[in-house]
Amino acid sequence: MLNSSVLVLNRAFFPVHVTNVRRAFCLLYTGLAQAINEQYETFDYPSWNALAVAAGDDAVGLVGRAVRVPRVVVLVAYDRIPRRNVRFSRRNIFVRDRSTCQYCGRSFPTSELNLDHVVPRSQGGTTSWENIVCSCVPCNKRKGGNHPGQAGMRLVSTPVTPRWSPEYAFSLRRPIHKEWVPFLNVVDFTYWNLELRD
Repeated sequence: MLNSSVLVLNRAFFPVHVTNVRRAFCLLYTGLAQAINEQYETFDYPSWNALAVAAGDDAVGLVGRAVRVPRVVVLVAYDRIPRRNVRFSRRNIFVRDRSTCQYCGRSFPTSELNLDHVVPRSQGGTTSWENIVCSCVPCNKRKGGNHPGQAGMRLVSTPVTPRWSPEYAFSLRRPIHKEWVPFLNVVDFTYWNLELRD
């Protein structure tokens, strides 16, 4: 339980990190963070410690009692968003392109998409953010080993290196706790509406 995930928010309630329960309790105890419950109320360590543990709540045992595990904590003084590079990976390309074929514009489950070199490697194309896009199988077959213009196709949007957003910090392997959902919806809105760098 001490190694399970806790969402960390900055002072503006924007997700900046995922930590473990052990570190979250350290942040609470030292006064660097406050816990947030399902009603969006904030608690310092003594008030969080005084909360009763209901049936079904995750808890950590102490001598003679148990303490609820906070699933979301907000940092008291940190108001920045960390600057990070987005790792060039298959999953992050699907996130950037919103699991949408960049040739026909239709959305698909990731299992029905593949990655396509806009400028084929046979024509000198590189494997980079600016040359890889999501493509459905029919569009990929139609394009073949040609440049989109040669195949009579157009890109829905120009592929670019995305700016870091907390969306990229969450791995598909990590469980997303129900307490995180209201804060991750903010991430979706912000991510899709931020202007990307050139």
